[in-house]
Amino acid sequence: MLGPSRRLSAAIEAVLLVAGAAGGAPVRSGEIARCQGVPRRYLELVLQRLVRDRILEGVRGPRGGYRLARDRRRISVGDVTRAVRAVDGGPDPGAGSQGSALAVKVVRPFWTETRDRTMQRLDRVSIDDLCRRARRAGVAGGATAEPGAAQPRTASL
Repeated sequence: MLGPSRRLSAAIEAVLLVAGAAGGAPVRSGEIARCQGVPRRYLELVLQRLVRDRILEGVRGPRGGYRLARDRRRISVGDVTRAVRAVDGGPDPGAGSQGSALAVKVVRPFWTETRDRTMQRLDRVSIDDLCRRARRAGVAGGATAEPGAAQPRTASL
């Protein structure tokens, strides 16, 4: 079954956890890793790439961590996907002209078209959209709490 890689899922979840931090407070990588149940070293490469692509911003110091580099309505799932694809360095399914005529003329163009349509859809979904979904689902860490609502776990940092 097709779906996001483990790294892409970790990246999207990390951005959602950071987006859900109360008052935009920086969230430590250790807290993100703990919430996800992944090793911090595994997550660091992804977080660094998200900083490089201006999705997250690194904050130094004893109260440092990560916060969004721009408003969560202006960060798309497509942005996160492209950042992780750069880390993964996976082959482009439409790249190259080697292979059988069937591969070059039918299979690769099909996968390229599928990828392009998927990216268009991912570009239309913002981190804010996913935060609102998390809030409706009652999942902590997905959105800044509304007045009177329980605070996300990351808010205690």
